[in-house]
Amino acid sequence: MLYGQKKDLGLYIHIPFCVRKCDYCDFLSAPADEDTKFNYVRALIKEIKSYSQISTEYLVKTIFIGGGTPSSLNGEFIAEILKAVREVFCITEGEEGYPEITIEVNPGTVTKEKLDAYKLAGINRLSFGLQSTDNSELKLLGRIHTFETFKENYLLARKIGFDNINIDLMSALPGQTMNKWLDTLYKVIALNPEHISAYSLILEEGTPFFTRYKEEDQNEELDRQIYAKTKEVLAQAGYYRYEISNYAKSGYESRHNISYWIGTDYLGLGLGASSLINKTRFQNEDVLTEYMELSSDHNKIRRNEELLTTSKQMEEYMFLGLRMSDGVSSKKFEKQFGVSLETIYDEVVNKSLKEELIQRKGERIYLTEKGIDLSNLVMSRFLLD
Repeated sequence: MLYGQKKDLGLYIHIPFCVRKCDYCDFLSAPADEDTKFNYVRALIKEIKSYSQISTEYLVKTIFIGGGTPSSLNGEFIAEILKAVREVFCITEGEEGYPEITIEVNPGTVTKEKLDAYKLAGINRLSFGLQSTDNSELKLLGRIHTFETFKENYLLARKIGFDNINIDLMSALPGQTMNKWLDTLYKVIALNPEHISAYSLILEEGTPFFTRYKEEDQNEELDRQIYAKTKEVLAQAGYYRYEISNYAKSGYESRHNISYWIGTDYLGLGLGASSLINKTRFQNEDVLTEYMELSSDHNKIRRNEELLTTSKQMEEYMFLGLRMSDGVSSKKFEKQFGVSLETIYDEVVNKSLKEELIQRKGERIYLTEKGIDLSNLVMSRFLLD
């Protein structure tokens, strides 16, 4: 969407530090000393300022500070980063709910001073990495917190005035039962967050979990039952599923994540961050010393640049859009690509309709419950190259 002559943009800011790397995590993150954190923030601000020549072309609608554990930095560093963003980028103001500025926080790293600093810096959405309310499961995952620590942090955030909070939960843990999962779900519902993300554990190569467990240690049938029960329980509590793994009260959907799924341009700032600008995908340098040395010129840290072909753009339109409960619009597809969706995907659509993996309602196509269970299969059918 254009706002005047400016194009909508989402900003992602990567903080690659954590207190201790979790056993399942394959993100670009690691513990670091205070000097390294200080020097990284200085380098990140240099990168932000290097965009001053082109930033006026865009209107920033959402900002997401992720990691790693952004709350492992002191609050003043986060405030400095956002101050630099505001000095360089044009950020929408005045519209209800905008700009949406989210920071990921992990229990055990949250303090009143940090939360006060976030509030003062304009952050209006918190995303808590809880994962489970069962302390034995948290220990299994390698988390540094307990449920009691999380609850203290959460209530403190409420007291300070944060009224848009997401809680991340993780299912398909080795040894997890339906009862344990429901206990977590009901305890989280009782806290009344605005948004809940419920993901299944993926065993990622190179992590301690990958060597410790095998896929057979996860009960695939139980995971499907958990997924169905989660939707049912959360719907009864006033949360609707607007994306495969995300549930929200009305008006509290993650606008930043939605922008990814509908193809809005986004710019990644920081170590290893990914971007999609003007149909070109690229990543930042992911070696910390190299990034910090070169960050004052964003062109020098750009890696793996790829101009997306029309076929790639169509693929992403379909498999990202199908993640959302509203699915994809054939009218928007034709407007964007100048050719009907049926011309490109008629065989795939008909096959998936016949197998009851997708449904068609008017001009929209979306996954059925069966299709969600087999979403990887369905989405792979829309690959053209």
